[in-house]
Parts: sequence; C-alpha cells; structure tokens
Amino acid sequence: MEFNEKVVLITGASSGIGAATAIYLSKLSAKLALVGRKETNLRRIALYCEKAKGVKPLAITADVTDDGDAERIIRETVEHFGKLDVLVNNAGVIGMGGIKNSNMETYDKVMTTNMRSVYHLTMLAVPHLTESKGCIVNISSIASTKPSTMALAYNISKAAVDHFTKCVALELAADGIRVNSVNPGFVKSNLLRDIGLSDDQLELFVKNVVGNMPLKKPVEGDEVAALIAFLASDKAKSITGSHYVIDGGSLLR
Repeated sequence: MEFNEKVVLITGASSGIGAATAIYLSKLSAKLALVGRKETNLRRIALYCEKAKGVKPLAITADVTDDGDAERIIRETVEHFGKLDVLVNNAGVIGMGGIKNSNMETYDKVMTTNMRSVYHLTMLAVPHLTESKGCIVNISSIASTKPSTMALAYNISKAAVDHFTKCVALELAADGIRVNSVNPGFVKSNLLRDIGLSDDQLELFVKNVVGNMPLKKPVEGDEVAALIAFLASDKAKSITGSHYVIDGGSLLR
C-alpha cells in the first residue's frame, strides 16, 4: 500500500492508536495532518513521522470537542495541503462507572468527545472528501457490542459510532466516499492511565484482561494502524459500512 499524495487527517494523534497510525502511514509516504491536545507529544510524533520519508506532517494542537477548533482543524488542513483524502476519527476518552455509580458529567464528556466530535468533524470534512472521493475510518471498540458494567457511557458512545458509520456510509456512497470503523479490543495505551489507574493497577488490569483473551496477547497499536491503513487504501475500494474487529478473540467468549 502506498499513500503518495494522499492527505490523511488523524485526530487523537499524540498518543496510543492515533500515534501508531500516524507513524505507520508516514512510512507509506502519506501527507499527515495530526491533531491532539498535548502539544509536546504531538510535535514529538510529528518529528518521528517526518524522519520516515522526509514528509513533514502538519501538527494542529486542538480540542475536537470545541466547535471553533473543529472548524480550524479542517480549514488548516485544506489550506496547508490543498485537499483532504482520508479522515481518521480516533480521538476518544473513557469514563468509568455504570448507571448506579456514574454521573452526568462523565456521560456528557464521553459522548461529546466520542460521538459529537466525530459527527461534527465528519460534517465539516464531507465537502472536501467529496472532491477527492476520499474515505473515513472511525475508531470504535468491541465495547459497542459487548455489554459490561464498567464503562456504560463509553459503551454507549461506541455503539453510536458504529451506527453512525453505517448511516453515513449509506448516505455518502453516492458521493464516492467510503466510511468504515475499526473496533479494537484491549489495546494497552494511555487511555486507561488517563482515567487514573496507577502503573501497578494498570499492570494488574492488563494481566487479567489478557489472561481472558483466547490469543493471550494484547492488541498492538501498529496492528490496529495496519488495519486502518488497509481500509483507507485503494485495496478496500469496495468496502463501506463495515465494522472490522481486532480483539485477540475477545468477542468469542
């Protein structure tokens, strides 16, 4: 797969799956617009990507939940590169708790980040993706279909992303725009540390989760990145409205 001359916008690119995807696509010569809230991390990832093939990414420090920032993200990308070919909606947060032990602040934060921002950025990107006959890859989760009591708002948000993916894929097919989602299982990333788990708690959590996975291994960030790259490439030109699970067999249990 080659991404020469393709402009790829990745949100949540300063760490985790977003950073892994940026690095993976930089090796395929993609022109990258990288979005994140943590400027230092974002610029570090951008520099790493530039070293791969000498293509300097556009680093945009922004919050996808801010409407003004969302508009700026699309505007600066198109002004810098002249077009947009691929949108990877990756930015996300997790909020712990079920219906008995969470609150509306958690719900609002999770839904605003994981669903509303995806809706808004996609809406803003569509005119440019129509011109390029581009595509969208939404990062969802197996939590969209696997019930649990640990993170209700997060699970709901990812179920919404899945249905959004199908509805928008149907709507935009006539414009030549493909829309798919990638649904990872457990990927060891900063997402869990961001909810307050200590290193010891994270290690115990990882051990317990991995122990229950049929393949007995966590999903690696670059494995998810490779799947995202495939769906964004011309090799997937007949695939739209699909959810691609990469979970080490977790849904088999």
